[in-house]
Amino acid sequence: MDEDTRRELKPLKLREKAAKFAKNTVNIQMNSFKRFGVWADWDAPYLTLFPEYEAAQIEVFGKMALKGYIYRGRKPVHWSPSSRTALAEAELEYPEGHISKSIYATFKIISASSASPQLVEEFLPDLYLAIWTTTPWTIPANAAVAVNPELEYVVAELHHAPEDVTVPLRKQTKVGGFLKFSDTKCFVIVASELVPALESKWGVKFAVHKIFPGSCLENFRYAHPISGKECPVVLGGDYITTESGTGLVHTAPGHGQEDYITGIKYGLPIISPVDDEGKFTEEAGEFNGLEVLGAGNVAIVKYLDEQLSLVLEEPYKHKYPYDWRTKKPTIFRATEQWFASVDGFRDMAMDAIGKVNWIPTQAKNRIVAMTASRSDWCISRQRTWGVPIPVFYHVHSKEPLISEETIAHVKDIVSKKGSDAWWYMSTEDLLPEKYRQNASEYYKGTDTMDVWFDSGSSWAAVLGKRDGLCFPADLYLEGSDQHRGWFQSSLLTSIAATGIAPYSCVVTHGFVLDEKGMKMSKSLGNVVDPDVVISGGKNTKDQPGYGADVLRLWVSSVDYTGDVLIGPQILRQMSDMYRKLRGTLRFLLSNLHDWNLENTVSYTKLPKIDQYALYQLGNIVETIKDNYELYQFYKIYQIIQRFTIVDLSNFYLDVAKDRLYVGGTTSLNRRSCQTVLAEHLISIVSVIAPILPHLAEDVWQYLPFEYATEDGSAAKFAFEIKWPVPNKRWLQMPADDVDFWSLILELRSEVNKILENARVGKLIGSSLEAKVYLHSSDAGVASRLQELCLAENEADALHRIFITSQVEVLDSLNTDLSTRMPHTGKYSDTRSEIWIGVARADGSKCERCWNYTTQVGSFPEHPTLCARCYDVINIHPLPAAAGVS
Repeated sequence: MDEDTRRELKPLKLREKAAKFAKNTVNIQMNSFKRFGVWADWDAPYLTLFPEYEAAQIEVFGKMALKGYIYRGRKPVHWSPSSRTALAEAELEYPEGHISKSIYATFKIISASSASPQLVEEFLPDLYLAIWTTTPWTIPANAAVAVNPELEYVVAELHHAPEDVTVPLRKQTKVGGFLKFSDTKCFVIVASELVPALESKWGVKFAVHKIFPGSCLENFRYAHPISGKECPVVLGGDYITTESGTGLVHTAPGHGQEDYITGIKYGLPIISPVDDEGKFTEEAGEFNGLEVLGAGNVAIVKYLDEQLSLVLEEPYKHKYPYDWRTKKPTIFRATEQWFASVDGFRDMAMDAIGKVNWIPTQAKNRIVAMTASRSDWCISRQRTWGVPIPVFYHVHSKEPLISEETIAHVKDIVSKKGSDAWWYMSTEDLLPEKYRQNASEYYKGTDTMDVWFDSGSSWAAVLGKRDGLCFPADLYLEGSDQHRGWFQSSLLTSIAATGIAPYSCVVTHGFVLDEKGMKMSKSLGNVVDPDVVISGGKNTKDQPGYGADVLRLWVSSVDYTGDVLIGPQILRQMSDMYRKLRGTLRFLLSNLHDWNLENTVSYTKLPKIDQYALYQLGNIVETIKDNYELYQFYKIYQIIQRFTIVDLSNFYLDVAKDRLYVGGTTSLNRRSCQTVLAEHLISIVSVIAPILPHLAEDVWQYLPFEYATEDGSAAKFAFEIKWPVPNKRWLQMPADDVDFWSLILELRSEVNKILENARVGKLIGSSLEAKVYLHSSDAGVASRLQELCLAENEADALHRIFITSQVEVLDSLNTDLSTRMPHTGKYSDTRSEIWIGVARADGSKCERCWNYTTQVGSFPEHPTLCARCYDVINIHPLPAAAGVS
């Protein structure tokens, strides 16, 4: 809808269209969130345009007003000519590349102050104040020139640079009439520190005649460069620096915050000859009707040049506030607005900040800085859509009417009819009974509330009105830019109305960049669309669909406390990780196909390797729980990645295959392993469910056994089970055992390296063709290794752990053996050094389990089997069909 069409719409029609647009956008976002797997009360969401929400917001406004925190005043605010409304800081954006027309200009001094009349008498009437501004259009509103009392200033005589000295001027720099046509002596007052920079920039030489502190300039009088009126020199604050400009600041209290504060201090007039459309008013004289950001700016510069006040004009690239909706520049402009007096409750807000848990911790510094320096909050907007400021004005005096009765009555109406009622109901009907007889003396206001007041009231509209919710909220989550937005507006409204922060914890996240760390933009073609990541793009080869869980896995993998990267390569890595995790879960499911809870083997009967696996699992679950509670999701990702791929897949599951596939379907070894696998499956599904809900539910629907909830009923869905609580006995494994099994894992890694060398050297094909020899320099370690070699439970046997056919622990290591050994290596830790040798295994290969043993050929009925496989076959004879070759 173009601007003219929008302006022609009547208020109710515009509000209807705005509401329709808002609800449509909400539905689009809601559907996206559902596809992402976000869990919420989608059937009963809260929207700021719902009547009950609007009523709660009006109640918050009323509480603040009745406590004296709301007032109406004329102050400079960010104003958007394109939207014709005041804006809050959080409604602004600062795009790169903005260029302003900056000027250096001079204002002629009329007289010195009565306190120091002799200071500059000798230089009059040829003495000028030199100022610099990036907003020439504010010159008509000039009321003073401000100096810093702590800086040193000089009176300097201008000398044009000698003809043989060329001073380079920047491209697009224009020399003004003050320098071009000055035939008489000219003296300017500038900051002492800036003399060299100004000589270079202006292309002149300064002869310094006097030096004095800025405080001496107070109450000097100069002629306004346009109106000719006498204006004072005043003392400003530390916002006046020598980083740029001249050290003197053109002061227009109607067009700047610091200027306004200085103006109030000195009782300066607050002039703002600019209308709602950003055009000069009649108060600006000959510039009336010109756009201040366009032709008006040009006209002011031209006028100053013609009056020989312009020294220099040049483009100035800097950050400048733009309206976040229209993407057009804003101005500072003094208008009548409603404000929340932050000074009235700032100390309470600062105290409350200290009681909130801020994640990351540095976020606290940001909110502290922004709240400490926050000026009064302009909460009124000049637009039709939104929640009305429920105030009535006296027809003649314009005094606002706002009382406990008026607030309560309007709130009651809005809760039943919605805020549209403010526009279609008469003033008489909107006023409570107490005021109706005088209704003709009042009219209703047309201002609406700042959108940040809308969202900042969510704690009152949601937490305070819905069953099952409590105040304050456990958590607020948003981007780091919301320290000046939702986090702050929520804090200010809640503190002002209740004295309590609306949240116990605040988590902030950074922004998403592409793989190269660049901001995403359509022009660069580097935008990553979540819907395309999930469902795939038009070219599925370049943009495959990964599903929601891969995107969620990526979210968990990054440290969200800073800006994060995403792109095709990163997504491929996430997809690989996801497939590996899914593969691990498929392995667990497939090997539990014939298992149920009745097959559980008690902890005391489990092999040591199984007890160690449960010890690891218990620690992992506890660590993941701690990280969930600390919102450190990237650590959870790292733990899951390492645990499922390294600790589980590469060790325990790798070793377990022999027990699961070879040891007999109902053997203690297999059932004990299945007991451990079942515990892992339930625990892994539970801990990944918040991150990967689709995968967790997918696994649960294929769960081959029933899992009961606390009330004894079968859990039909993954989210019906509670967080896994590890058996205390799992975590009570003796420290010596834990250390020893850690050694075994490290030793196994070293053995695998030597086995690989043997494979490359053609000594062996598979690791089962090998025999491993070990010798430890530590008798205690050697004894424990020997125990594993002779373990009664085959699951703990060292050759099963190494996936070799034999392991022999040597009492001593002689030179002859170590020399004859085809492949050798060493493992060292703080306790012991272990020599490792690898040779061909003894005996023949069992055709069933592929292990090598001297027992093969000992059983006439099955001459190709080892003793273990022979026992399994005898207990579980092959089906008749299986014996036919």
